[in-house]
Order: sequence, then structure tokens, then C-alpha cells
Amino acid sequence: MIKDNLVKVKNRINVVNHNQKVTLIAVSKTRSTTELQQAIDAGQQHFGENYLQEALEKIDALKGQNLIWHFIGPIQSNKTAKIAENFDWVHSVDRPKIAKRLNDQRPENFDKLNVLLQVNIDNEATKSGVLVNEIDEVISHFENFQNISLRGFMCIPNPANVQISFTKMAEILKKYPNLDTLSMGMSNDLELAIENGATFVRIGTDVFGKRLK
Repeated sequence: MIKDNLVKVKNRINVVNHNQKVTLIAVSKTRSTTELQQAIDAGQQHFGENYLQEALEKIDALKGQNLIWHFIGPIQSNKTAKIAENFDWVHSVDRPKIAKRLNDQRPENFDKLNVLLQVNIDNEATKSGVLVNEIDEVISHFENFQNISLRGFMCIPNPANVQISFTKMAEILKKYPNLDTLSMGMSNDLELAIENGATFVRIGTDVFGKRLK
């Protein structure tokens, strides 16, 4: 089933009119190692995790398979060391303090950690993220970081406002020609995200099926 689902999602990506390279991240939070292995056997390489302890167990169990791990959940300060040591990408950096901790705790013999700023594009009180008018100030801090590389932005738009939010995100990325990554789009709106320049789409349900209660 997972293999068939991956084919369907990739077909959805391919039929959208776009010029950028789009990478599918299989959002694997709460999914078993067995389910992840099925996806790996079907050729999936990128996995997104929200919960650190659960993710570390999977990373350890599945090591040696050339996987690329993305941390996409909220980040508490006491979790940054393990995130910096075990992930290839972090999508949910929402303040300079977290960026500094990830930089300071990234092992120097590792490749740079790729990070994205999470943007609270709809200015929602219930969501994390940098407000649009704060982006310049936050980005200025990255000039001092040697062990992490700011690559772009991530957003989780309000479902009632998706088109406008994705368009805004595309406009924001264009202001920073040295950045190249937009992480946006999930199972329900991946086509719209890709049309607006998404380079990562984060797909859970349409890859692994509905979660069992």
C-alpha cells in the first residue's frame, strides 16, 4: 500500500506545471519502523519527524540506509543538541536563540546543518514562527553561524487562506536570492504549493494512510 501511495503522490507532483526541483518528504511521525522500511524499500529517502525521542529511535534502527532526516516539529531549547547531532535539515527554526544553539551544538566534523525559518505567514496567535516583518532582523543573526546554513523558509498556512499564503511565501523567497528552499504543502494542498514554488512538500497521510486511533 505504501509503495502504491508513493507512486500516486509522485504522480501528483509530476503533473503540476513547475520548473523547480520538488522533493517529497514522507512525514513519518507516529509511524512504525516497519512502515518506514516499506517506504524506503519503495525508494523513499527523505523523512520528516516531529517528536525527537521517537525520531531518534527510528534514526538508530534504520541507520546505514542513506536516509535524509528532517526535523519539522516545534523545538524546545533542551532538545537542540540531539537535533543538531542527528538531523540533516531543520524546518522549524522560529527564533535566533534556537538557531544559535543548533549552530553551537552541531558537531564540527559534520556537514553544515541545513535550516529553514518557520514563518507565521498568517500571523496566527496559535502558531509558532517568525512574523513577516521580523524576517530581516532574524536573518541577520545567521552571518555569525559557521555550522548551520540558512536555506529558506517553511510555513503552515491557515487552511482558509492557502492560496494567498503560498503566494506571499513565494514573494518572500524572491527577496533573498541566496536562499533556495520553500517547505510548504501537505496532502491536501501540495499542488497549490508546488505552483507557488515549493521545493519540499511534507506528506504524511497520503503516503502512510490514515493514522489508527
